[in-house]
Amino acid sequence: MNVIYVLIPLAIILVCIAIAVFFWAVKTNQFDDLERHGHSILFDDDIKKAEPQTKHNKDSVDNAENNDRP
Repeated sequence: MNVIYVLIPLAIILVCIAIAVFFWAVKTNQFDDLERHGHSILFDDDIKKAEPQTKHNKDSVDNAENNDRP
């Protein structure tokens, strides 16, 4: 019976911590975009956004391709 005097305050403290974490997450906009990660599995990670092809970018791509060859 004495263990209840420890468990009840411990449970109240854990609930207060959980509520504080929930309000922190809402305040810092953690729940704003719930759909993005669900849709991210549908797209390839290899496709990069359109970068302007400059000489520097083209040379680095050519060098990377040459390093892959045996």
